Amino acid sequence: MARPITLFTGQWADLPFEEVCRLASEWGYDGLEIACWGDHFDVSAALTDPSYVERKHATLAKYNLKAWAISNHLVGQAVCDHPIDERHQGILPARIWGSGNPEEVRQAAAKEMADTARAARAFGVDVVVGFTGSSVWHTLAMFPPASQEMIDRGYEDFARRFNPILDVYDEVGVKFAHEVHPSEIAYDYYTTKRALEAVGNRPAFGLNWDPSHMVWQGIDPANFILDFADRIYHVDCKDAKVNTKDGRRGIVSSHLAWADPRRGWDFVSTGHGDVPWEACFRALNTIGYKGPISIEWEDAGMDRLIGAPEALQFVRRLAFDAPAAAFDAAFSSN
Repeated sequence: MARPITLFTGQWADLPFEEVCRLASEWGYDGLEIACWGDHFDVSAALTDPSYVERKHATLAKYNLKAWAISNHLVGQAVCDHPIDERHQGILPARIWGSGNPEEVRQAAAKEMADTARAARAFGVDVVVGFTGSSVWHTLAMFPPASQEMIDRGYEDFARRFNPILDVYDEVGVKFAHEVHPSEIAYDYYTTKRALEAVGNRPAFGLNWDPSHMVWQGIDPANFILDFADRIYHVDCKDAKVNTKDGRRGIVSSHLAWADPRRGWDFVSTGHGDVPWEACFRALNTIGYKGPISIEWEDAGMDRLIGAPEALQFVRRLAFDAPAAAFDAAFSSN
């Protein structure tokens, strides 16, 4: 059976949930990866209002859609981040931001990420996709010099804050799929290995594979799938285009806005960038990934009402199933 193709609603949270359902259904999506912001999914309501989950499922069913995951990137970002500042205030609910005291923000975010596991179970899904934040991302340039001890403390901080969250995921039978992404504790190949080791490679902590964050860093996204085969808990399809050949544009992109032609790379709609999609889908077949393929639309140069349905058709063409038998089995005379 073909894997379901879903639409991640994070970039659509300015629209009412039912409107996003209507659009996704009209375009032919199988379901949604539902973001925990806007009116799309309320963690607290899912835990306190007995009818809330039923209403969400009823809306999905009205448009012949299903959900296999919910996503809480924005709150997850605040669990480990340092510094906590006005950037976080801009993305966090008021109940998490509170007075803005950094440690209180982190603690409130951690509690909500644990509650997100409980809400996912109440909703009937087994995966929560999200971010972790990082207390050492700000040291990336390694100047002023960041000692190895400082970096070690960052991974210890991550483990200290996330292990109690993951205890709840174990308790309710839900897995956390961390999106490997700049500004997170795991943002490339080796930091992913380090993050997994930091939490003892416990099964509750896995990965959301999103190749758009890999190609501009020079990481092979297909090999990443093969190397972390047992940890790919969810898949997001987003693309990125790299253009640094003029000798002016660099990969850190000069604090330029999305779609500025002076940037060295940009997110683009799926199929318009440098992700080797066929190799990646073949790698997903190799590891036996059976979960949803979620399209995450991000393209500052393309209208989303064009990009989302176009991306769906692109992915449907390439996300083919592996064969049931080897092609050379037909050569046998037995």
